[in-house]
Amino acid sequence: MSLSTQTLWVGAGLIGQIIFGARFMVQWLYSESRGQSLIPPMFWYLSVAGGVILLSYAIHQREAVFIIGEAVTLAIFLRNLVMLRKEPDSD
Repeated sequence: MSLSTQTLWVGAGLIGQIIFGARFMVQWLYSESRGQSLIPPMFWYLSVAGGVILLSYAIHQREAVFIIGEAVTLAIFLRNLVMLRKEPDSD
């Protein structure tokens, strides 16, 4: 693999990690603004976006443990978005 391809994949992995980590900032600010611990829909969207990128990176790196972990958590994140769509009054 060329250096530029490797750099691109490491960059993709870092971007996925940043997006995935940003969800905690969103959750914290959302909860602080409401005075209680809550999880906003954006948390799950960021989880899916970061999870897809991280799963792609794990597949590219051929790391089975990472692939299994990301696939399972991605399914949970998507399920939460499906449940939110069924709620009549979601943010």
